[in-house]
Amino acid sequence: MSLIEILGAVLSALAVWLTSRRSMICWPVSLAAAGLYSWIFLQARLYADAGLQIAFCLYVIYGWQHWRQMAKPDGRIHVRRPTRPTLLKGLLCGATGSAVWAFVLARFTNDPTPITDATLTACSILAQYWDTMRYRETWLLWIVVDSAYVALFISRGLYPTAVLYAGFVVLAANGYRLWKPEISAGAASSPQP
Repeated sequence: MSLIEILGAVLSALAVWLTSRRSMICWPVSLAAAGLYSWIFLQARLYADAGLQIAFCLYVIYGWQHWRQMAKPDGRIHVRRPTRPTLLKGLLCGATGSAVWAFVLARFTNDPTPITDATLTACSILAQYWDTMRYRETWLLWIVVDSAYVALFISRGLYPTAVLYAGFVVLAANGYRLWKPEISAGAASSPQP
């Protein structure tokens, strides 16, 4: 446990809470947290997760711009509903990314759990993409991913991070509760896919 890990945990929790509130300030807080965690994960030999934090930095920059363009006059962000094919394509891309990344980690690194590391990384990237697209389903995926991360981080001795991710599960459940798609008057009568 280090001061950097504790600061990263605090900033990460704050970022998820702000995201569940659909606050634009979530993006710079997320960027700072991802930067700190890229260092933490490199030190713990979680190479896929270190790379994931770099990918998160890129998604944060993209998401920040995307959300800013879509903000309502009161600053709130409109939640969208993805179609079933969109969700299935996302899951297929996540599975493919997981397989490729697991191969790379197993072949070229000393990662002790390459399949777990790769799968959680691929699913996290998918969840982050769904967050950027403002899909409510992002929170369900985060619940599954963060629950698995708790066990992984305990196995690596990253106890503050394990506690953080257990808190993420609770925050994700709250985010799912708060992110209700808004239905326009014309769309209220039409069936959703």
